[in-house]
Amino acid sequence: MALMATRDAFFNLYRHGFARVAVATPALRVGDPAYNATGTLALMREAARNNAIVCVFPELGLSSYTADDLFHQQALLDASEAALVRLLQATRALPLAALVGLPVRVDGLLYNCAALVCRGRLVGVAPKTYLPNYREFYELRQFTPGDSCLRTEVVLAGQRAPFGTDLVFRLEQQPRLKLFAEICEDLWVPAPPSTFAALAGATVIANLSASNVVIGKHEYRSELASNQSARCLAAYMFSASGPGESTTDLAWDGHAMIWENGTLLAESQRFSTQPGLTIADLDLDRLAADRMRQNSFGQSLARHRAEAARFREIGFSLALPEGRLPLVRQVARFPYVPGDPATRDARCEEVYRIQVQGLATRMRASGSEKLVIGVSGGLDSTQALLVCARAMDELGLPRRNILAYTMPGFATSTRTRSQAWQLMRAIGASAEEIDIRPSCLQMLKDLRHPYARGRKVYDITFENVQAGERTSHLFRLANLHGAIVVGTGDLSELALGWCTYGVGDQMSHYNVNSSVPKTLIRYLIGWVAKSGQFERAVGRTLERVLATEISPELVPGRKAGQPAQLTEDTIGPYALQDFHLYYTLRFGYAPSKVAFLAWNAWRGKDGYRLGEIRKWLGVFLMRFFQTSQFKRSALPNGPKVGSGGSLSPRGDWRAPSDGVADAWLADLERVPARD
Repeated sequence: MALMATRDAFFNLYRHGFARVAVATPALRVGDPAYNATGTLALMREAARNNAIVCVFPELGLSSYTADDLFHQQALLDASEAALVRLLQATRALPLAALVGLPVRVDGLLYNCAALVCRGRLVGVAPKTYLPNYREFYELRQFTPGDSCLRTEVVLAGQRAPFGTDLVFRLEQQPRLKLFAEICEDLWVPAPPSTFAALAGATVIANLSASNVVIGKHEYRSELASNQSARCLAAYMFSASGPGESTTDLAWDGHAMIWENGTLLAESQRFSTQPGLTIADLDLDRLAADRMRQNSFGQSLARHRAEAARFREIGFSLALPEGRLPLVRQVARFPYVPGDPATRDARCEEVYRIQVQGLATRMRASGSEKLVIGVSGGLDSTQALLVCARAMDELGLPRRNILAYTMPGFATSTRTRSQAWQLMRAIGASAEEIDIRPSCLQMLKDLRHPYARGRKVYDITFENVQAGERTSHLFRLANLHGAIVVGTGDLSELALGWCTYGVGDQMSHYNVNSSVPKTLIRYLIGWVAKSGQFERAVGRTLERVLATEISPELVPGRKAGQPAQLTEDTIGPYALQDFHLYYTLRFGYAPSKVAFLAWNAWRGKDGYRLGEIRKWLGVFLMRFFQTSQFKRSALPNGPKVGSGGSLSPRGDWRAPSDGVADAWLADLERVPARD
């Protein structure tokens, strides 16, 4: 990532590994390159005004795709080249690279080509490899396959430029932007050229397409583009012809799409009668991170070394937009939680089923038919108890085999104690209460702690005596009843080290919540409450749990039965910390980029200012990288539920327990203290 020279540079997307790109859908005239060049130039200028640096146009967009045997007419071919000359002359001062389609003559043969135009320079010309000659397409009647050409350069529009199916274009100012062009049918074959270009380093694949429309075809090509972007761990920009192409026998819908590793970033309105742009911000760092982590990508390169080695890398240069430039890309405030309600409900059901299946399998393997769980009346233990109930149902065991205990301490509130009892009873568990205060007081006396002598000293020892006493009781109860202890701590707490190590809430026999973040647990409980899976009394209690502020309830407040602690006052808002965790764990982003993403996601109404983001990100970095890893290195088993990752030392996250956070905190210094 480029160093930030000025304060405003932090707010510029190009300083954080992003690139704004556009796919154009021009209005064309068949066989009228002069008219088509005018429309192309207008959209190129519009793309530049929107601070895009790459723009992709449709297949044969300067001549039109449906010219058929007109491609054998010298006048059309000359006019197409003249249109390219005009574009080159008119874009010398335009900070944009554009791929435009036109027919190109080489050694008496005709090729269907994509030409990269940038600031008056013809950077390169890429011919189409696979020519359809079936159903309504007869391209072999006019064109020659691109890999038939013996030349590696061509003189076109008065310039000499690289020519071939092996060109990867690298932007000097953003080296991770490596652009490869393929044309329409190239995507439809079993091994698209872009597969090998990606192995050669291409990160952005452009498809200049004509692609007529018939019933269901737009869905099929969406799947093709999505899957190719995912397989290649690349961005995929697809442009289909729109208004103006001949409808003698075909129709055109102007379908433009931009994908990033299988995720749709932007899509055009199909069948529009007006020219338009589809714009998106590509995260080039994400693609680099995904390729680095998915080592089978590198293994594929080793097995296809010969195909990848043939590609040539061609550099080009243009000035990147400066000043404040936020993302047009939507950055979800809750990356672990889908924004669409239907998708969110499906996600919640899937997570819930994974948790239940994991616990049920562990019970079968251990031979145990009973579970021991501590129920506080808070979010995490509520979700874990719901999972226990469904696991019992799945195994055909009575829910009374869930041995649920609420264990009030020195700061347990009447609200959470009441909720714990309501939930245990409504679920049908065997519910009991164990007052841990006498045993905690005995330990404090043994330790000669000031609290045992009547002093109000609420230090870490005072807190952990309570947390440890609860866990100690649960394990001994499990011994007594031949049960396993179900853990309740979540992914967010593990990331921040907000748990008591060893004889504490960090430990259990099996932790069903270990890879579920706090923000998602809220939605899981809400989904269960409204899904009708449990009796109405359960749903009412779940609503009360969701309305309760998060607290460990270990330090007494001024009023009896009310805790003095609010977790988020100490470790930060879980909404922000889950955001920081996702981008740190999933992609390994530098703190300055995480802060930029958080600023884009949370700025505006009901959000967080940059100063708050910076403060709590600093807390996250210290706790995650320096003070808490030893707790994660000894985690009990638990099911991984999402691609956002887990912190199991046996799976997604292996790190030294004695690491330091200095490098991450130094990068955080690049983040301004205010918006």
